[in-house]
Amino acid sequence: MTDFLRIFVPVYFILFFSVSFLGVSIAVARRIGKNPNVLPKDDSAYGLIGHYFKLCLLGLFMYTILLFLFSDDLFKLYLLHFLDLEILKYLGIFLMLTSLVWVITAQAQMKNSWRIGIDKDYATELVTVGLFRFSRNPVFLGMIFSLTGFFLVLPTMISVLFLFLGVILIQIQIRLEEEFLEKQHHENYLNYKNKVRRLL
Repeated sequence: MTDFLRIFVPVYFILFFSVSFLGVSIAVARRIGKNPNVLPKDDSAYGLIGHYFKLCLLGLFMYTILLFLFSDDLFKLYLLHFLDLEILKYLGIFLMLTSLVWVITAQAQMKNSWRIGIDKDYATELVTVGLFRFSRNPVFLGMIFSLTGFFLVLPTMISVLFLFLGVILIQIQIRLEEEFLEKQHHENYLNYKNKVRRLL
């Protein structure tokens, strides 16, 4: 199983980042004529969250590459042995693959409304169809599933740290975006908010 995971984990995250971030961003940018990555680069609280988000993703990506290069050492480093079970690894793989399909589907359903961050200069359409009927933030939900699956596949203190930091940053980002959507869409968003849960 370790030999399979040594290849699976980095390939998965390379595919995840390439398709769901880079690929979707390029596709949306071509359609709307602007970069959909609108995370601020200033010294505001929101800019700080965006900065930490990028650092967390960079750290996760580097960790998975190191797993590929030094699997014998890193797979055992800070391992939580009581969770190092074959059945949990299969569950983790299932969650990771499901989350990839889930995130890409949600992004496709957002169409031109897809953004990385809050776009204050472009009035995006409120999306309430498809996966958005079950979750107000299906993309973020998929990211949490992915990090959870990664933790089950490799139950170490390092992977639980990425899960913990990821969930905190996602929860803050969700609230910032929902506050903005409420101001932008008013009653329409409030009605949607009352019908559909934040995550699931």
